Amino acid sequence: MVAQVSPLTTRRALLAGSAATAVLLLPGCQTLERINLVEAIRRLLLLSATRAFAMLTAPGGFWDRSVTRLALPDLFDRRGAVLERILTSALVKERLQREFNHVAEDGARRAAPVVADAVQIIGVQNALAILRGGPSAATEMLRGQMGQRLVDVMVPALGDGLRVARDPVVAQALGALTGVDLAGVASRFAVDVDNAIWGEIGRQEGAIRADPASTNDPLLIAAFKLL
Repeated sequence: MVAQVSPLTTRRALLAGSAATAVLLLPGCQTLERINLVEAIRRLLLLSATRAFAMLTAPGGFWDRSVTRLALPDLFDRRGAVLERILTSALVKERLQREFNHVAEDGARRAAPVVADAVQIIGVQNALAILRGGPSAATEMLRGQMGQRLVDVMVPALGDGLRVARDPVVAQALGALTGVDLAGVASRFAVDVDNAIWGEIGRQEGAIRADPASTNDPLLIAAFKLL
């Protein structure tokens, strides 16, 4: 299992430096032309991701909320005799689903610093349109630029997490997936985790857009106030 670390902690210096820069970008007569819109988008994304990963990597981060809870991978729709017997009980299905959601936290921990790194170097086209866009416009832009990067990064962590899962039901169910190796299970599950991560980042972005004052970030507050 991947060692648990606080998501994005290595990016604290970036946040601190950005806060200092904001004062210089906001003179007494504030106009959009005097505000660094690209920096505003980067801060919006970094804060959205920080909040999302803090939530998702907490114990029960995926399981405890209906909007992030993950279903069992579609591989379990294959009905062999052993697997059919395992999945007969609703209680067993829940145990299996809960374990997969727990393993998803490992994937999110691996993904967190990758997102933070991407935010720092992201190329932003038409920053004003993104700031004026929908509630998750910046998240959608970042996801588009990163493509399947998070899936590739998470597969090893998810595979490790499933390999050391202590619940015997999980081990028995995985063993019953004849013809599918653990890497295949992890790869398909990584797609679901990827969707959940981007969905949560987008929700956090929407919350910031709805109440930029709650960020206490003068650049974000000014940028959205002047739109």
